[in-house]
Amino acid sequence: MANSYDVIVIGSGPGGYIAAIRAAQLGLKVAVVEREHLAGICSNWGCIPTKALLRSAEVLHLAEHAKNYGLMLEGKISPDLAAIVKRSRGIAERMNGGVAFLMKKNKVDIIWGEAKLTKPNEIVVAKTTKAIVQPQGPIPKNTLGEGTYTAKHIIVATGARPRALPGIEPDGKLIWTYFEAMKPEEMPKSLLVMGSGAIGIEFASFYRTMGVDVTVVELMSQVMPVEDAEISAFAKKQFDKQGMKIILDAKVTKVEKAANSVTAHVEKKDGSVEKITADRMISAVGVQGNIENLGLEALGVKTDRGCIVIDGYGKTNVPGVYAIGDVAGPPMLAHKAEHEAVICVEKIAGLPNVHPMDKLKIPGCTYCNPQVASVGLTEARAKAEGRDIRVGRFPFVANGKAIALGEDQGLVKTIFDKKTGELLGAHLVGAEVTELIQGFVVAMNLETTEEDLMHTIFPHPTISETLKESVLDAYGRALNA
Repeated sequence: MANSYDVIVIGSGPGGYIAAIRAAQLGLKVAVVEREHLAGICSNWGCIPTKALLRSAEVLHLAEHAKNYGLMLEGKISPDLAAIVKRSRGIAERMNGGVAFLMKKNKVDIIWGEAKLTKPNEIVVAKTTKAIVQPQGPIPKNTLGEGTYTAKHIIVATGARPRALPGIEPDGKLIWTYFEAMKPEEMPKSLLVMGSGAIGIEFASFYRTMGVDVTVVELMSQVMPVEDAEISAFAKKQFDKQGMKIILDAKVTKVEKAANSVTAHVEKKDGSVEKITADRMISAVGVQGNIENLGLEALGVKTDRGCIVIDGYGKTNVPGVYAIGDVAGPPMLAHKAEHEAVICVEKIAGLPNVHPMDKLKIPGCTYCNPQVASVGLTEARAKAEGRDIRVGRFPFVANGKAIALGEDQGLVKTIFDKKTGELLGAHLVGAEVTELIQGFVVAMNLETTEEDLMHTIFPHPTISETLKESVLDAYGRALNA
């Protein structure tokens, strides 16, 4: 049958399009349903375009401090907001077109519209309520539309959207989500960011570098609450030096709107309330899964706290229905979605030796200035689990390459099991640590011990040497500090 497939994937974000490609590689007939834009939030409104904005901020920062590198730049260095946003959106369009190419290359059909499950092996695709963003270049020939489609296996990969707090809902003008924060029509003079997770602190970092007066309000007792407390404290000191105001143990209880500003009532731990007025406010209090209007309730698909419940292979409680990525719960990261997609599809295809994902080995990266990256247990969690641990630390200030780059503010922290030498966690803050963390991820996946890492030769001069020195420090053997 023309409208019958082995696998239909609902959603074309990092989880969805990777699931489709892997299924096609395994010889399955595949289709992807997309209601808006190929490549999902990550490439269009999240991971990639935000990094483009942050790159512009980084270049601006370097230009403003050129004399520190023996360079003289004539004239005032100032950001061109329209050009910065245009560059970011252009990169998003390029990513969108890249996924269209991959769909065509792997003979994956694209069904434009909004899907609803009517049976465990059937969906009805209706006309989308969203404005479809067609990929750059010719529309792929393998494009379909409204109708009924069947598949032996249906994978829900509908992603997530910004969470809104009652009474403080984003309005697109004064209170932004990451959508509006990514393409402002004009640069605000002041900004209040509610939430200091990855999204909140990245935008806080971007706007502060652009010269905006930034205040961050965080409910928890540390900035970036999921990170190791020591790394968080180190990062906060750098944010403070940059002029960012961070209020911890506080929450926004009320927002008053004026014509072109907002006044937030910020309640602190001691019960006092501070009123903070800013031109704009970003709501960055997390995301929630897109589980509505998919027919899940009628089929009896189990959900919990706004996400679809799955086993280690993406299976839901309803045979033939699967879920991957953000819609299947935390951690809501693109690389988690991609890996989850491969596991799910390979299990469907019956490949041997398919193993559930170990969530402790999923790295997390935050692209603020300084960058933060981590994997595994924090020191506090390791102790809470009753582990007898060794902790190593090594500062960038003792690393030759970091000093030469003018990036000597950083720290690498490693946590080992004292009895076995198992690497339990690694936590980094500083320049390019998002590129360094994979070394520890590989080590953990290979069940590497401290001895293996100590006998690994790291190239000199590189910032990566701080990784080895941190390991050495955990055992009282650091050589350069």
